[in-house]
Amino acid sequence: MYFLKKGFALIFGSILLSLGVNLFLVPHEILDGGTVGIGLILNYIWDLNTGLIIIILSIPIFIFAWFHNRNYFYNNLHGMLISSFLIDFLKPVGGLLEVEAIYSSILGGILVGSGIGLMLKFHTSTGGTDFIAQFLCDKTGINVGIYILIIDAFVIICGGLLLTSETFLLSILTILFVGITTSYITR
Repeated sequence: MYFLKKGFALIFGSILLSLGVNLFLVPHEILDGGTVGIGLILNYIWDLNTGLIIIILSIPIFIFAWFHNRNYFYNNLHGMLISSFLIDFLKPVGGLLEVEAIYSSILGGILVGSGIGLMLKFHTSTGGTDFIAQFLCDKTGINVGIYILIIDAFVIICGGLLLTSETFLLSILTILFVGITTSYITR
């Protein structure tokens, strides 16, 4: 039964994450943090596939996981592949909703945070920096959402150098809602 719940969390969490990115963040060029945020930066600048970038950026992290904790490797590989695939697969839904930028950043943050939180609750994730946050949480006992917030803030600051001040501020709002939602779900 746990396996079925975990599979559901993996798929549903990946769908929530992908919808949050494509419906709310991409139309206003808002960033998320972590590998998704880096993938979005490269998407906005060079029109590269966000999901493919996430996979490429996750390779060193998965190599680390292979040598240090194979359980993490196996639990997160599926989440990273499915969520990355769905981010690129659901890219066409990006123009379906007309939502003001500030509400998009909030709703996108809630959906992304819900997807990440749901996956983390069942010890799986999108890999990337979510995996690092989960690993640190297990080692220190500090809530995974706090680690995600710190890592995401770093990505937003770096991305802010390439974006407008409006996009930068909306991205900060987004990662706040991602962190809060993730923390709430993973309690």
